[in-house]
Amino acid sequence: MNPSPRVPSSGLLARLKRRPVQYLLDVAALSAAFVLSYLIRFEFTLPHDMRALCLRQLPLVVLFQFAALSVFGVYAFIWRYVGMAELKAFVRAAVTALVPLVAMRLAFPESLRDFRVPLSILLLDACLAFGAVVGLRVLRRLFFERYEKGGRREATDVEKKRALLVGAGRAGVLAAKEILGREDSGLDVRGFVDDDPLKQDSVILGLRVLGTTADLKGLVKHLAIDEVVITIAQAPRREIRRMVGICEEIPVRVRIMPGIWEILQGNVKVSSIRDVEIEDLLGRDPVHLDEELLRAFLSGRRVLVTGAGGSIGSELCRQVARLAPASLLLVERAEFVLFDVDREIRRLWPGLNVIPLVGDVGDESRMRSIFEVHRPEVVLHAAAHKHVPLMEGNPGEAIRNNTLATRTLARIAGESGAEVFVLISTDKAVRPTSVMGASKRLAELVVQDLDGRFPTRFLAVRFGNVLGSTGSVIPIFREQIRAGGPVTVTHPEMVRFFMTIPEASQLVLQAGAMGKGGEIFILDMGEPVKIVDLARDMISLSGLRPGEDVEIVFTGMRPGEKLYEEVATTGENVARTGHPK
Repeated sequence: MNPSPRVPSSGLLARLKRRPVQYLLDVAALSAAFVLSYLIRFEFTLPHDMRALCLRQLPLVVLFQFAALSVFGVYAFIWRYVGMAELKAFVRAAVTALVPLVAMRLAFPESLRDFRVPLSILLLDACLAFGAVVGLRVLRRLFFERYEKGGRREATDVEKKRALLVGAGRAGVLAAKEILGREDSGLDVRGFVDDDPLKQDSVILGLRVLGTTADLKGLVKHLAIDEVVITIAQAPRREIRRMVGICEEIPVRVRIMPGIWEILQGNVKVSSIRDVEIEDLLGRDPVHLDEELLRAFLSGRRVLVTGAGGSIGSELCRQVARLAPASLLLVERAEFVLFDVDREIRRLWPGLNVIPLVGDVGDESRMRSIFEVHRPEVVLHAAAHKHVPLMEGNPGEAIRNNTLATRTLARIAGESGAEVFVLISTDKAVRPTSVMGASKRLAELVVQDLDGRFPTRFLAVRFGNVLGSTGSVIPIFREQIRAGGPVTVTHPEMVRFFMTIPEASQLVLQAGAMGKGGEIFILDMGEPVKIVDLARDMISLSGLRPGEDVEIVFTGMRPGEKLYEEVATTGENVARTGHPK
């Protein structure tokens, strides 16, 4: 928590008028604590002279304590939201009030007895006084929560579903706190499930850790659980898949609290809980970027992104925008998607200089005019034709857009003095069996050839299928499932690599910052996934049964397709970089 704001005297006077009861209660609590300290010190038998001394010293001590509370912004807090984070302000106030009183005790002579409070009383009073003012706020919060829940219970008639939370770590505690604090959440949390043996039978927020994931089946049956909610931050894919498999066998509905960074920062909302999606099962551990290197690479630079309205291009724009470039040039030939990404970037980063540019990367005169006017320093080339079967029927367009347009754009970038040119390539460029793959392999060779001809650093980044990208298998499967099937798979042994759009885009930028020129960067794609398994998972996650509710039909391999993809060949002299991905 940030340090508590100091309250100006004028603001304090305004608050005194607004919250007289709060201030009177605090003054009463501080006064009572000081008197009680004297009584405890003299074992509740105060001599007459000590009684008089106590009453004379009381205004001075209470004044210091009240002033300290004001200075450290305690009165800026809303009582019903006071928690552990705000406790720091009370501790600082207690110490601040104690220091001058101790100093007066040690420095003033006996003749100024009214200002020399005994040290034992000062220490005892500090504990009692500030414990009392914190206690007042705790009581206020308890009253508020009881009153608020009662009001919500009357205002809403929500049929609650019994739920178990899987994961009693920080993310699970934050999720439970949010759910318990909302009467309209629709969830009645019965407890936690966690595989950590040290957490078994412990109680968190009044909820007991009832067992491990191995006990889920018995717990669901015994407690009549309606939903299981996964609340584990940074849960790896295999763990999510394992828990989903357990819940499917029981069977019980399984949901998830997404958003790792939101969970860790405490921005958890009940509305964030959703059904598990295929991206959760295919997603991988978060990418750890070299933020310092990326900022040095892009901050204050003029950055151009081609294909800015596409799946990868638009995410590249978002990732670049957060790194504060001098300007962001959005090059896209499809007007509508360019309008969308331009509006989004301007809304999220209002101070950024965003320049939308309608144009085809194969139009040499248009590209030259863009480079002459805007002088981009970093070029991220994501524009391409990528649909394999479609390009088999349109080979000329694949070569024109993917190879020749790349050559044109890259040559212009080199002639214009751009610092870096990054080509977004594909695993289909390895031993290509399709026109699309061959056109991208030629594009890789083009940028490697140009690297030695200009000072510009030319490099390529190669990766596989991107989850949810336009025209990819997942949106197609979703559409087929919504229509009641069948889900079409080309071959039972077809496998592909998958990664998320943000992961792919972040690693493209990382490669651009690391590259010396002439390299082809190959992203670590993890384990390949069988397409038929992907289809079964998506059907199951939709609450349906593969082969019964929705059929899976094998249609045969399409022109240009391979059963499996590779990211490199043995003859390409592949070596690891300093980045684990």
